[in-house]
Amino acid sequence: MNAPLSFAELSARQRVQHLLDAGTFTEILGPAQRVVSPHLALLGVPYAFDDGVVIGSGTLQGQPVLIAAQEGEFMGGGVGEVHGAKLVGLFRRALQVRPAAVLVCAESGGVRLHEANAGLIAVSEVMRALLDVRAAGIPVVMLIGGANGCFGGMGLIARCADHVVMSDQARMSMSGPEVIESSHGVEEFDSRDRALVWRTTGGKHRFLMGDCDRLVEDDVAAFRQATAALLGQSRALTLQGLLAEHVVLTERLARFGDCGDAMDVWQRIGVAHPEQVTDMEAAQMQGLLSGQALESL
Repeated sequence: MNAPLSFAELSARQRVQHLLDAGTFTEILGPAQRVVSPHLALLGVPYAFDDGVVIGSGTLQGQPVLIAAQEGEFMGGGVGEVHGAKLVGLFRRALQVRPAAVLVCAESGGVRLHEANAGLIAVSEVMRALLDVRAAGIPVVMLIGGANGCFGGMGLIARCADHVVMSDQARMSMSGPEVIESSHGVEEFDSRDRALVWRTTGGKHRFLMGDCDRLVEDDVAAFRQATAALLGQSRALTLQGLLAEHVVLTERLARFGDCGDAMDVWQRIGVAHPEQVTDMEAAQMQGLLSGQALESL
């Protein structure tokens, strides 16, 4: 049996190569085309020839897919004008070729401050393009397992997808811990408390709250298996569904608004021993959303 290959430790291109069937990936607008940000050079900031995101096509278990992977080592995976345009273009291509799914390996701290306005516009355009793909019945799957997490605009984009797959090491949220601390103080959120950060934004918490569909180990093979199971499984976009989601969010705020820690939330949803959750493996977390399983913890 092969040893697990850490998803978090791979580069964007390595993730794509290991997720897809061997030899099937064809990159679109790769480094050779040198499509770079028009803003970074003007500010004296180094740029990348792929602008920090890899996009292209390939197959997964023989089924055609389009895929994007953000490079966390370049500006924290931050979204700029070209970065966002590549993602938009990939989603628009999906409407033409109709793959079994569009996969996004998301690793981003949000919009680049160097390209603030352009990045914010790009995020809104990506969200619109993603929803167009979903409306066409093509599933969008977000894979989150990088060291930088999925925050800011990419956190919003991730929650627009049909499915979210996360590892225990992954994090997803709108505002990052440092942002919350700087705006509301350390009393509100201590970004140096790493256990608190992962309890609040990590994969296990997102799984228990229903924001993550699959929780896997930090292993490329586990991500690949979970993703393959979601191919072709789209969730219809309807007004009724949107209204139902608003009801869920309203009820969540009313139910957990006074909780000071994720463990308080877990206990309130029925986890008898919430302190045990942080030590559990991903396989043990599966099925915990049922009342009986929660009470067994």
